[in-house]
Amino acid sequence: MAQDSWPSPEHNDRAVTDGEYEQLAARFSGDGVYGSPAGTQVVSAGVGLTVAVRSGARASVRGHAWYSGTSTVTLPVAANSSGQTRTDRVVLRLDRDNWTVRAVIRQGTPGAGAPALVQSTGSSGLYEVPLALVTILSGAGSVTVARAELYVGARIRPALSTARNPEPDRGELVFETDTGRVRLWTGSAWQLVFAQSGVISVDSPIANWAIGTPSVLEMKNGAVHLRLGSFTRTAGTLDNVTPSRLPVLIPSAYRHPTRDQYVICYVTGARIGRATIYSKLSTDAGQVWLTQHPDVLEGQNILTQSGMSWVVD
Repeated sequence: MAQDSWPSPEHNDRAVTDGEYEQLAARFSGDGVYGSPAGTQVVSAGVGLTVAVRSGARASVRGHAWYSGTSTVTLPVAANSSGQTRTDRVVLRLDRDNWTVRAVIRQGTPGAGAPALVQSTGSSGLYEVPLALVTILSGAGSVTVARAELYVGARIRPALSTARNPEPDRGELVFETDTGRVRLWTGSAWQLVFAQSGVISVDSPIANWAIGTPSVLEMKNGAVHLRLGSFTRTAGTLDNVTPSRLPVLIPSAYRHPTRDQYVICYVTGARIGRATIYSKLSTDAGQVWLTQHPDVLEGQNILTQSGMSWVVD
């Protein structure tokens, strides 16, 4: 077959079919709703077994425009008497039988989680993008709706961290509006590209120790950087066989998921000790303990190593 292109006088007198239009327009506009998660959700729970699609919403699916209209659209949800919870999806569906885009419900299977999207390519079949997840308890007379809109991005898609594109393309970028993080889809996982926490105090006052120099951390692009402070013994002698918790607590989001971290400490009198920063897996998760040390007398100081770092994402 010879090469072809369209629109062109040499191609069907410049006439373009719906399928040809889709091939041309699908990349002009990303699939999804116009706006961002900061706006009003598109789908909410309706009365009884219904969901409500708000008026005034606009979107694009494979280059085909969609408008919800000037009044609320009510979609019925099938009853669930299975004995198990069912999750349905509200989707925008391009139906190539008539080349229309409509908000519809894709019913799930009880106990099986949310149904997969149908995204057929070519000149026939359906193509769906997500709007919301609907939970229907067995025997319930009402539904619960969780927003899951896919949004058209400005070369990078905005989304909630809990509702990223369920069918991403390799290399797709997403900006999480609730976390401020940027992630990239590798084909198998969402990898962190950018994140920044700012300076976070991790001081946590505790008996027997006074804080001399504050302890702070920063997280940038998945790596935590910790500056441990200095501490003074305020009550009694700590003998050399007894561990002691120091006045620091690492917040959950910044703890290493599996590995404890170890820090060299200097004790008054040019003596050496070691502190342990416990991982998420530990029963003392996030705590910092002086675990190896000489006797520490009341009034003596612990000066910790600075510049510890580890990966959290």
